[in-house]
Amino acid sequence: MEWLDNNPGEANSWTRREFLGGSLAMASAAMTVPHFLNASALGVQPRNAALTSQPGVPEDRVLVVIQLSGGNDGLNTVVPFGQDAYYRVRPSIALRKDQAIELDRRNADGLGLHPALDGIKSLYDEGLASIVQGVGYPNPNRSHFKSMDIWHTADTSGTGDGWLGRYVDSQCCGYGKGESGRAEGGASASNDVQPPVAIGREAPLALRGRKTKPIAFETPDLFRWTGEQVHDKLVDPYHQIMSAQSEASASAGPGAGDSTAAFLTRTAMNAQVSSDLIREAIARRPLVSYPSTALGQQLAMVGAMIRGGLPTRVYYASHGSFDTHARQGGANGSHARLLQQFGDATRAFYNDMKAQGNDSRVMTVCFSEFGRRVGQNASGGTDHGTAAPMFLLGPMVRPGVFGNHPSLTDLEEGDLKFGTDFRSVYSDVLGNWLKADADEVLGGRFRATNLVRG
Repeated sequence: MEWLDNNPGEANSWTRREFLGGSLAMASAAMTVPHFLNASALGVQPRNAALTSQPGVPEDRVLVVIQLSGGNDGLNTVVPFGQDAYYRVRPSIALRKDQAIELDRRNADGLGLHPALDGIKSLYDEGLASIVQGVGYPNPNRSHFKSMDIWHTADTSGTGDGWLGRYVDSQCCGYGKGESGRAEGGASASNDVQPPVAIGREAPLALRGRKTKPIAFETPDLFRWTGEQVHDKLVDPYHQIMSAQSEASASAGPGAGDSTAAFLTRTAMNAQVSSDLIREAIARRPLVSYPSTALGQQLAMVGAMIRGGLPTRVYYASHGSFDTHARQGGANGSHARLLQQFGDATRAFYNDMKAQGNDSRVMTVCFSEFGRRVGQNASGGTDHGTAAPMFLLGPMVRPGVFGNHPSLTDLEEGDLKFGTDFRSVYSDVLGNWLKADADEVLGGRFRATNLVRG
C-alpha cells in the first residue's frame, strides 16, 4: 500500500506484509486521513450523515474524471472528413466520410465521430455531450509523464499538488488560508468533505492535495481486513479492539507524542469502516448492464458508490493505452477497440445514473494528455502530438461542438495549434459545477469556457 505524506508529489511505499505483519490487506494505494475525519474515525460517511455545510456549495454534485491514458488520437476521434488535407496526410488510417458518424451540421459542419463512438453519439443526440475542440496548453510537452503531470497539476511546470486535490483542500481544510482553515474575513471551511476516490492501483497526482489524501483501490475485495480468512475466531477480537481504541485514538490526533501503534490502529479503523461502506455499496447489483471491460467495471463501481449514497464529490477512472505508434487502424484496429470501450462504458454509466435518478447530479470530464501528430508514420500509426478534443458529459453541459477544429495546414512543427487552454475547461468545471473559487484552486485566472450550466 502507499502512504502519501503532506509533501506534494512525494510518496512512501509500504507493502501489505510490512503493515501490521500482513494482517491487513487494504487498497493497493490506500487512503490516508490527515486528521482522521471525525471522532469515530469514519473515513467515508453515508450521504445523509450530518455534515457541516458551506454556504453556496452544492454538496450533492459529483464530478467523474475519465483519463484516456497514452495520448488519444484526436483527429480519428473527432474526424475532420470535410478537410482534404486529412486524407493526404493519413492515406491508410483516415476514416472515410461514410464511415464517420456525422455530427449535427448546425454545430459541426464537416465533422464526425469515429464509428466506434456510437455510445458518445447517442449522448450527443440526447443533449448530454459537449465536445471541446483543440484543447492543449502553451509550449506543449510530448512526454507522456511530463504532459500528464501538467494536466494533473494544472501548471505548465508539471510540479506541485493536484488540481482536484487542491479543490478538496479548499472545501475541507481552507486551502491557501491560515492554519485555522478560516479565510480572511470569511467563514471557516467545512472539515467534512470526503477524500476523492480513484479506481486503480494508485491514486493519480490530480487527486493529491496538501491536506487531504485520496482513496485508491482496484477491487473492493482488496479493500478490507482479511484476518477472518485466517480463522473465524479472529473476527470478534479484532472488532473489539477497534471499538475499544476508537474514541481514545481518534481524539488523541497525530501529535508529537503519537505512537506508531496508535497511528496504525486509527488508520486501520478508518480503512476498515471505509471498506465496509464501499464494499456494501459495490456489492449491490447495478440497475443496468455494464460492459465487462476494465473501464466498464470501473464505472460500474463508481455508479454503485454514487447509488450507495457515499458523499464523495470526485471519482477518477482511467482507460488506455492510447499510445498507438503502430497498426492504429482506421475504422478497425487498436484505436477503434479503445474508443468502442470508452463509448460503451460511458453510455452504460449514464443509463445507470438515469435509472438511479442521479443523472442531474453527475458530470463527467474526459481528457488525454495530448493528441497525435497530424500525419501518420511509416508503421501505420501516429506519434506524440499536441492538441486534442475533450468531452464533457451530463445534463448540465451545453451540448454541441465548441471551438474551431485545429487547422491541418497551419501547423507548428508539424503539430496542431491548440485553441482552448485546458485550464479554461477546469475553471468552468470548478466554478460553474463544483462552485469553488477556480482562480484560487488553479493559482491563476483562466477564462471559463462556460459550457457548464451552473
